[in-house]
Amino acid sequence: MVKAIALLSGGLDSTLAIKVVLEQGIEVEALNFITLFCRCTAKGSTCLASQKAAQTLGIGLKVMNISEEFLSVVKHPKYGYGKNVNPCLDCRILMFKKGCEYMNQDGASFIVTGEVLGERPMSQRREAMQIIERESGLQGLILRPLSAKLLPLTVPEKKGWITRERMLAITGRSRKPQIKLASDYGINDYPCPAGGCLLTDPGFALRMKDLMKNKPDFSLNDVHLLKLGRHFRLTPLAKVVVGRNEEENGKILSLVKEGDTVLRVKNVPGPLALARGEVDHQAILQSAIITAKYSKAKFLPGVEVEYQVIPMPAKEILVSPSMVGDELGLLRIN
Repeated sequence: MVKAIALLSGGLDSTLAIKVVLEQGIEVEALNFITLFCRCTAKGSTCLASQKAAQTLGIGLKVMNISEEFLSVVKHPKYGYGKNVNPCLDCRILMFKKGCEYMNQDGASFIVTGEVLGERPMSQRREAMQIIERESGLQGLILRPLSAKLLPLTVPEKKGWITRERMLAITGRSRKPQIKLASDYGINDYPCPAGGCLLTDPGFALRMKDLMKNKPDFSLNDVHLLKLGRHFRLTPLAKVVVGRNEEENGKILSLVKEGDTVLRVKNVPGPLALARGEVDHQAILQSAIITAKYSKAKFLPGVEVEYQVIPMPAKEILVSPSMVGDELGLLRIN
């Protein structure tokens, strides 16, 4: 039996594409990629949507974390960014390269994807699809069942593994054809088509742009920190992140590295803050004032803030939260 590897996001398009191929007697194994920018993961390790879709389809699922490799793509995308900081074309190329590697290791013959011609402006144009195939080394080996009749013949069609007449000719951004097809197949439980990548989110993109500008050699740890708290740029080389609640305080604390400065208000409920970069006395003072401003002591004339430059012993500093005025809004990244 001919086997295919399907790139499964867990969304409606990829689920339908696999269903169309399964109906032609092809053995399919799903491959899902996760990165630190995915919204749909549980504790960063499992895509719940793809897991559920694979179970519905009755196929095996391989989940692959490509965060480290994807970080290089985000820093230096060959084909640039989308509207925010989303390197969609380079991202797809990376995923198809990994899919090609897995296909060869697994003894599969071609790749299946739920891409729809014209649905995504950056990565699902005809020209973009050609670039992806060329760059990933998969020319003729990527089957896009939902738009196959509008695209050149693929190897699986030429070899007779796939009957082209049973493929579809969906194009554009309307979801009506997919929703009807899902109804025909009895697939009723699927996620909405909202983007699952943080890099497309305007608010997160502001934080990413600030990080890329001021710390081009940023790490996975730096990106994880972007997902938490309120962010303030103190200087080009220093920033502070203030937790919003107890859960975020704990997550921020788990990301602390040697050289970071951790701040808390003494004897008063309030946030944990983390200052990172070249944090001098002035930056510690600013960080302490901001930390106090978001605590229960924000109206007091004098507040003691404990700070610790990891791994040195903790010290204390006395600040007045009232010192913060309009400048706080100017320092906040978003």
